[in-house]
Amino acid sequence: MCTVFVDSSASGQTRRTRLYGGDIFTFSPRPTSVALCEFARTMIEDAFHGLDPRYAQFEMPVERYVEIVAPLKPRFIHHPKTMELLKATVNEFGCDMERTYVDVPRLRMVTHGGYLTSGVGYAHHPHRDTWYSAPLCQLNWWLPIYELESENSMAFHPRYWKQPVRNSSSEFNYYEWNAVGRQTASRQIRSDTRKQPHAVEPMELDPEIRAVPPPAGIVLFSAAQMHSTVPNTSGRARYSIDFRTIHIEDAAARTGAPNLDSAPTGTSLRDFVRGTDSAPVSEEILGLYDTAPPTKGELIFRP
Repeated sequence: MCTVFVDSSASGQTRRTRLYGGDIFTFSPRPTSVALCEFARTMIEDAFHGLDPRYAQFEMPVERYVEIVAPLKPRFIHHPKTMELLKATVNEFGCDMERTYVDVPRLRMVTHGGYLTSGVGYAHHPHRDTWYSAPLCQLNWWLPIYELESENSMAFHPRYWKQPVRNSSSEFNYYEWNAVGRQTASRQIRSDTRKQPHAVEPMELDPEIRAVPPPAGIVLFSAAQMHSTVPNTSGRARYSIDFRTIHIEDAAARTGAPNLDSAPTGTSLRDFVRGTDSAPVSEEILGLYDTAPPTKGELIFRP
């Protein structure tokens, strides 16, 4: 069973426990999340020079669209104001910023009708973030920037919270992904040849839960939730922000969601910094997750 909480006032600890148990939380827009999405919207609209970003794909070849969004994504992700607004959002939702660590936000775009489904516009297949080396205590925050419809949203597949799926995560190396997979995203236009973990058996995606919050509303869920990009048939592109948090005491205790089927190499914990002063995760805690010294790739992605 999956329970969806709406504007819950639960404490941070209670909320984390429910999330680790497979529940999902949704929240109405707050002043800080509105500011974060408005900042992203301004950057997006500036990049498209007067074209409505939601319909720009109908005005240009896909190669031109990629030329615009490929530099836009890192410009937003690594802008100092972006992290400032992200931390303010997390703080407003009652997280203990001394014990909460955050990573940089991702800017996503999902175009209509299969116009761009790879590289910088990758349409995510059903997956758990734990297949991609996320820790089991990771929580995912997802915010739409413009109005959503069911036909251009995100879907959860609750059947698989307790049901493992045969997958290729054992072949995924996070440090190789940092060195190769992320670096080549802008060159993946007509197809995506990057090595990513996938299910290797048929999946039954129904029943599914589709998330349709208002702009700057938040969907909060565990990294172990099976989720996917809804094929966009809405007639306009979807733009969204997502970022991740961990509670450092949960990371140290290796507390979190159950691991049913994830077996990647490496850990994404080095991407996280403390909410108060941006200090990195300690080597002592990293050692709990990097049980074998990395032999290739990049420990942290440098755009």
